Amino acid sequence: MTTFTEKDLTQIREQGASIDSVEKQINNFKNGFPPMKLIRPATVGDGIMLMSDEERSELIASYERKSTNLEIVKFVPASGAASRMFKALFSFMNANMGKGDQSRALMEDKQLSEFFGGIEKFAFYDALGSIMAANGLNLTELLDDGHYAEILENLLTEKGLNYGNLPKGLLYFHMYGQSPRTPLEEHLVEGARYSKGGGNTVKIHFTVSPDHMDLFKARMEEVRKHYEAEFNVRYDVSYSIQNPATDTIAVSPNNEPFREEDGSILFRPAGHGALLENLDHIDTDIMFIKNIDNVVPDRIKATTDEYKKALAGLLLNYQQKIFHFISLIDSGASGSELEEISKFIQDELNLELGKNKTDADLLRSKLDRPIRICGMVVNKGEAGGGPFWCLNSDDSISLQIVESSQIDMENPEQAEILRSSTHFNPVDVIASPRRYDGSTFKLMKFRDPSTGFISSKSKDGRELKAMELPGLWNGSMSDWNTILVEVPEITFNPVKTVNDLLREQHL
Repeated sequence: MTTFTEKDLTQIREQGASIDSVEKQINNFKNGFPPMKLIRPATVGDGIMLMSDEERSELIASYERKSTNLEIVKFVPASGAASRMFKALFSFMNANMGKGDQSRALMEDKQLSEFFGGIEKFAFYDALGSIMAANGLNLTELLDDGHYAEILENLLTEKGLNYGNLPKGLLYFHMYGQSPRTPLEEHLVEGARYSKGGGNTVKIHFTVSPDHMDLFKARMEEVRKHYEAEFNVRYDVSYSIQNPATDTIAVSPNNEPFREEDGSILFRPAGHGALLENLDHIDTDIMFIKNIDNVVPDRIKATTDEYKKALAGLLLNYQQKIFHFISLIDSGASGSELEEISKFIQDELNLELGKNKTDADLLRSKLDRPIRICGMVVNKGEAGGGPFWCLNSDDSISLQIVESSQIDMENPEQAEILRSSTHFNPVDVIASPRRYDGSTFKLMKFRDPSTGFISSKSKDGRELKAMELPGLWNGSMSDWNTILVEVPEITFNPVKTVNDLLREQHL
């Protein structure tokens, strides 16, 4: 049992949590979660579809015809702080502040050498120089003199740009001539290009940290009219926060509560899985779900646009078939029709039916679920979850997206299945919560609460362990109807560390 002070107990209650739930979370850190049981990796032809150019063109045309009569929302998880992007920079700054010429220390640090070697290429370079000048400092002179920690102080802390404490969505990622653009703006541009609904309206929903809400709204008001005029659209932008009651405690590497400088316990949003509640409040026909940091400059957006539209067209086609089959069942489907429906569920929805393959109630229960189309990228060494055929708790087998941290790597068979996987999850999801009768599903009913994983994070340069349960595209969507489709690598360009912005795709 963890010993909590009276102050801790008050904080836990104010968080909307209970002592029991916090103790269970700490035990999860200590003991881990039951691992997923992999049967085999999903591959092209065995769980993953491959679209031909002709099929893709037809699906794009189909989506564009239907989109003006649909409710469409672009859902962007954007609550994460950018602190982890700058983990190496924080460490260097804290270790070298005030030490004069730090050139030797820089040469011994590969990440910092890469950062300062390309510093003029970052979209925030001019803004950094300007704010340093306002502080009476000269960026060029400090670079020449090797005072790198002082430069980082002006980049990362509130003395300057405060990038270490801002959300990723508000950092300058890309340059267009003399104008820098944030990920928030890149999602406005993407929305106008592929998720425009009737009346030239682009609906975008951002999930934002309460600490950053005012900053997001202020930036949106600064740029909205510019992009509305450029793309001849109207933006309908909404926001939500992750319910604080879904936050989980953070712990140190030794599984003790991670404490802030004032001694308070750090609670963190429980990963994207906590956003299922946010999704559950959105009434729409189609959701485009994409992380805030997976954006690219306009010059290479075309492929992303095409595949987004194609995947949305594919979703609408599958949904039309599903609604047709539900209608048949409700009207008293014949034996041959039930056999057709059974074949569709097994062959195209990739679901096992067991012995009662033509039982009408069983077939309807399998059809009457939320649906998602997930883009999958060929695995070339990127970190991230992947698609696998998995054994579920009820002994059925289904397609799931699994994080490596959910797999028992000490089991040689499971480790080999992971190594033989061919694709990974870029979080490229087109989803629909719409039911056959026009209502929306209660999404919390279609998750697996026993899943989850523990990840390494940092705050203010200090290591911590965070808990995510269950992931939005992992356990939170485990009982959705899932179609996996291969998409090109160029559609996946996340920014996990600041040096990722020096990749060719972001320059």
